[in-house]
This record gives sequence, structure tokens and C-alpha cells, in this order.
Amino acid sequence: MKQLQGRVRDYAWGSFQAIPEFFGYPPADHPLAELWLGTHPAASSYITEDPQALALASINPEPDDLGDSGDSGRQSLRDYLSTGSEWLLGPEVQRQFGQELPYLLKLIAPERPLSLQVHPSAVQAELGYRRENAQGISLNSPRRNYQDKNHKPELVYALERFEALAGFRSPRRIREVLEGLDTEITQKMLKLLVELPAGTGVGAVFKYLLDGESRPSPEQIAEVVAACAARNPAESPSRRADAIVQLLAKYYPEDPGVVVSLLLNPVTLQPGEALYIPIGMVHAYLRGMGVEIMANSDNVLRAGLTEKHVDVYELLQVVDMLAAPPIRIAPEQISPVQTTYYAPVRDFELSVITVEENQGVQRLRNTGPRIIFCLAGEITLCTAAERRVLQKGQAVFLGLQDGAIDVFGSGKAVQADVP
Repeated sequence: MKQLQGRVRDYAWGSFQAIPEFFGYPPADHPLAELWLGTHPAASSYITEDPQALALASINPEPDDLGDSGDSGRQSLRDYLSTGSEWLLGPEVQRQFGQELPYLLKLIAPERPLSLQVHPSAVQAELGYRRENAQGISLNSPRRNYQDKNHKPELVYALERFEALAGFRSPRRIREVLEGLDTEITQKMLKLLVELPAGTGVGAVFKYLLDGESRPSPEQIAEVVAACAARNPAESPSRRADAIVQLLAKYYPEDPGVVVSLLLNPVTLQPGEALYIPIGMVHAYLRGMGVEIMANSDNVLRAGLTEKHVDVYELLQVVDMLAAPPIRIAPEQISPVQTTYYAPVRDFELSVITVEENQGVQRLRNTGPRIIFCLAGEITLCTAAERRVLQKGQAVFLGLQDGAIDVFGSGKAVQADVP
């Protein structure tokens, strides 16, 4: 059982206070967006010998927090696993995924909308990674699309109200949302939806809005924003769509992604609810705080709503244009203290562990390589050889050799593991 310290990601869309307050720190002087727990080469977690260490060591990222930890002088979880992967990961995990964890666990806190984005399949990622290497594009280059060779399905578990956009609405619903706006752009969008077959109309509208030769001007985008703001909420076909357009325009007033949002499903998660994002699904997280688990990848293809690199052509090769409702995954109660969100992937699953004093000692399911991250209260983890108390904000890694885990106390944690 190894105590972990995660790696801070200070992206511009993060919150100044959400993550610091979670760990008991004062607000930061810069936005903190994510805390990573895992072995991704861009920011592997550190192992610490301090049993009281928080998963967030400081609200100020260290210089190497934006790059590989190999020369930091501290042992990374990635390096630790490479020294004994057969007994830490187990033969089956090692056979499928090599010498690193197949998942990446995050604490995520968007205060402003993230980019409109899509994640590639494993085949697409490997081809893109090799192609950009052959082109001589550095992994640190802002023009880089593919940071690794892995796919990136993901699941977000809400810790508080969490808002997002996920997947395309049906053509019929898009037409309902657009009607009555009566702007040059929305009339063009309606024309494409009516004239083209249902299976291609939405894709044609999406491409029309993003393509460099046809994308709307700032003035045309402003016209759509004004039309959404002018709609009577009592008569609007989607008050949420109108509100989201105005929210996005506040941060990205000249970005066509503002109008693209009218094509997408709005999602609101209440605490304890989860949303699954498969490869190819266009999405954007808007605001809230949650725990996110994904395949061990940082591959993001962006269409807009960002100051980062946007590659519309590459995104159009990856995006799934089919209309689909948001994929909300309900948890399955597998023991008195453990509920599990089963995503349809082999890389990860996420369990929520909730223990109360009167429940006594309970055994957790799963015995493979796990990360357990305490969200509230205090829980005690016991293996055959060791006992460790976890308080809010602390995280540990347990390898296959740690075996079964018993738990007791009064608190709440998440467990990331391999199915």
C-alpha cells in the first residue's frame, strides 16, 4: 500500500477555489483545473513515505508538474510499477496494458466551459501519434493532437451539480430548438437539416459551422446569441439551450462552438450521478466538480471554445455524427458499502465506498491494481499485512500483491480499478 501525491493541472478553465478548498487550502492565485492520480507519462503521481500526506501536496504546481517526473528526485508511481509489474499489476493486466496502469483518475473542477472536444479510438490514436512523430512535432508543441497511442473513453462522477454537453441531439429536436431564432446562420442550419437525409444533415451542419471556409463571422454568431437571449423563456423550445449559448458567448463570443452547442444534448448531473463519454462523442464540460476516470490517455481533439490548438479537419475524422442521448450509467450495489459504475470498456471501473461506524468491518470487491481516494470523513483500510487510515484528500495505490481489503470507519472514497 503506497501513499500517493497527485499532479496539479493549472488549465485556464479551472477554479481558483474548488480544488484548494477540497484539500483545506485557501484559494489559489491561479486556476487549478485537475488533479491527476495515475501513471500517465506527462504527469505520473508520486509515491510519498508520509502517511499523512494529502493527494494534493501544494496549490502551487512545481516546475516538473507540467512535464515528466523522471528527473524530479522523487519516485513516481510509473517508475515504481516498472520495477515489479508482474506482482503489482498481475499477469492479465500486464499482458493487456504493459507496465502501467490502464486508467487515469482525476479530480476535475471546471469553473468555465472546457473545449468542445472528441477523443479518438486506440487505432486512430496510434496512427495519429506515429504520424505526428514522423512529422517531427514535439510532444510539448501546442500543435500536437496526440500525446500518446491510447484511446480515451471516460466517465465523470459528480461531487456537486455538474453541467455538460454530450452527443448530438436528434435532427427533429435540433429543428425544434432552431425554429424561431430567425437568423442567417440558423436558417442555413435548418435548410441543411431539411434537405439532407437524417443521417447526414447533422454532420453537414456541424461541418458548416466549424469549417474555415464556411464558419460564421463574429457578427453572425452575435446575432444568434442575441436571438437566444430575446426568446421568451415560457415559449422557448429549450431554455437550457438558450442559457448555454449565452454562457459560452460570455467566454468565447467569436467562437462558432457557441452555435454548435444548439446541436448538442445538455446534461445536468446531481451529486452521485455519472456520465459516460465513449470515443468519438463530441462533448464539453461546462461547470461543476467531479471525479473523472478514463483510459490512461491525454488525447484531445478540439473543435473550439478554447485558446488551445484546434484541428477541425482531424476532429472530423474522429467524431461520431450519430444522434445519441447522453449515457448516464447507474451504479450497481455490490456490497453493503460499495457501489460500482460499470463502463463498457476493459480499462477501468469506478466504485464508490461509503462506510458508517455501525457497519463494522466490510470487505471490498476487486483485488487488482487499485487507487483509493478519500472524499470525506475517515476510513481505515486493512490488508493481510498492513493497516492504513485515510482521511479526506488522501489517496493510496494497492497492487495485486496486497490482496483483499477490509474497510471500516465513517467516510466516503472512490476506488479506481481494472475490470
